[in-house]
Amino acid sequence: MNCQECNQRPATIHLTQMFNGKKEETHLCEYCAAKKGAMLFNADEFSIPNLLGSFLGYQVNLPGAKEAQTPPNICTSCGSCFADITKTGKLGCADCYNTFVQELEPTLRRIHGNSQHIGKIPARGGGKVLIKKQIEKLKEQLQEAVASEKYELAAEIRDSIKNMEKELG
Repeated sequence: MNCQECNQRPATIHLTQMFNGKKEETHLCEYCAAKKGAMLFNADEFSIPNLLGSFLGYQVNLPGAKEAQTPPNICTSCGSCFADITKTGKLGCADCYNTFVQELEPTLRRIHGNSQHIGKIPARGGGKVLIKKQIEKLKEQLQEAVASEKYELAAEIRDSIKNMEKELG
C-alpha cells in the first residue's frame, strides 16, 4: 500500500482516529507522517511502559519532555511515588491503586471510560449472570427502601428477589 499523501513511497505509518464515533484511517510513509507531525516517537523508543506513562502525563525518551508536577505521595507498601509510576507506566504494587487513587482516577476514566471494571457477560450462561446482577441491584434498593421506611416497596422488592432466586434454582 502506498502513502495516501505523496502516493510514491510505501505506507509504514497507519493512523486510526475516532471522531464523533466515525473511524478514520490514514496510511502514510515516514516522511509524510513526520511532515504532518504524526511521528510522536520513533520505533526504537516505543514501548508499552512509555505509552502508558504518556497517558499519565509523562513522556519518556521524548525531546523536551518534562515530568508532571505531583504531590509527594509515597506508597507505604512498596515505596513507589507517582513520578515513578508515570515514568514506567507500571504500578509498584496493589496498594498503589489506593495510595494514588486521586491521580489515577481521571486517567483510568479517560482510557477505559470508567474507573470500575464491570466485566463482560459470557454468551453461554450469561442469563444467570444477568439475573445475579439484577438481584444485587434489588438488594441495594431493598436496603434503601427499608432505611427510608418505605415498607410496601421493600416487600415488593423482596418478593422480586425471591422470584429471581427461584429462577436461578
